[in-house]
Amino acid sequence: MTVLVAPDSFKGTYTAPEVAEAIGQGVEEAGSRAIRLPVADGGEGTLDVLMAPLGLHSVTVTARNPWGAPCSVSFGLSDNGTAVVEIAAASGITTPHEGPRDPVAADTYGTGMVIAAAVRHGARKIVVAAGGSATTDGGAGAIAAIEDGGGTGGAAITVLTDVTTRYMDAARVFGPQKGADPATVELLTRRLAETARRLPRDPSGIDATGAAGGFSGGMWAQYGAELRSGAEYVLDAAGFGAAVAQAGAVVVGEGRLDGQTRAGKIISAILARAAGTPVYAVVGSVGDDLGEYRSRFADVIVASDAAAMRAAGRRIGTEISHGRR
Repeated sequence: MTVLVAPDSFKGTYTAPEVAEAIGQGVEEAGSRAIRLPVADGGEGTLDVLMAPLGLHSVTVTARNPWGAPCSVSFGLSDNGTAVVEIAAASGITTPHEGPRDPVAADTYGTGMVIAAAVRHGARKIVVAAGGSATTDGGAGAIAAIEDGGGTGGAAITVLTDVTTRYMDAARVFGPQKGADPATVELLTRRLAETARRLPRDPSGIDATGAAGGFSGGMWAQYGAELRSGAEYVLDAAGFGAAVAQAGAVVVGEGRLDGQTRAGKIISAILARAAGTPVYAVVGSVGDDLGEYRSRFADVIVASDAAAMRAAGRRIGTEISHGRR
């Protein structure tokens, strides 16, 4: 029996390829075949899982973090001119910084620097994974940096998102998790409105323009960026359809399985595409709000380290090979 192992990262602990390898080893130890297909939903870790499918090599450039400090950032670039940039790399909420992490001062200028650098390196198509930002600048910083760096040179931009939040709701929805109190949320919302008025077209009424604090909306309005579901893009790029056609079971994974998982996340996208195939979940923890969503899985196994992931793979592989599923 073939098992498709398609986990997301366990953020802050294990990358998606590391999780896929640990579970895959366990599946194989139980006598089943494992196809390792690490995935992501457009947030941190997306570059890692797209390196092999898109034939990317790593390019490192100097940029600046959300608060203006210099930093080194890597992006992926293919021989045919496709670049993949993670907003979390230069403008992320977990980006190293020694000073205060002011949510008002935080901007996307560094991400714009990386996009401009990708153009200078020959990129003709730029894919930006928009999850995990520290910013709510509506993309203004990135636009300034791109223009300062010479523009897009006609390169097409695609922004991958895992939310449908609109531009003017970005501060209200995401500001508190970036350190904004209620008064600061109001200030950031007013600033987004001012930025929207200056853009060539109004992003306010368009779904998914609020991703990364409005960065996606800024790219859409200024450069005609395509806004795509990160989960769907990654599954297409990784060849999920061909892989799942060979599989008798699928294993998904993420750091926490909870009520938010169903809202545009990679696991929900996999469940939709794997209809009729048993789907197992190997996760770091399970939220109390999971409810009836748990019934979508053949089993949910909690595994918070590599040894436990490997044991979960053995358990699943044994069930599959013995015909209990």
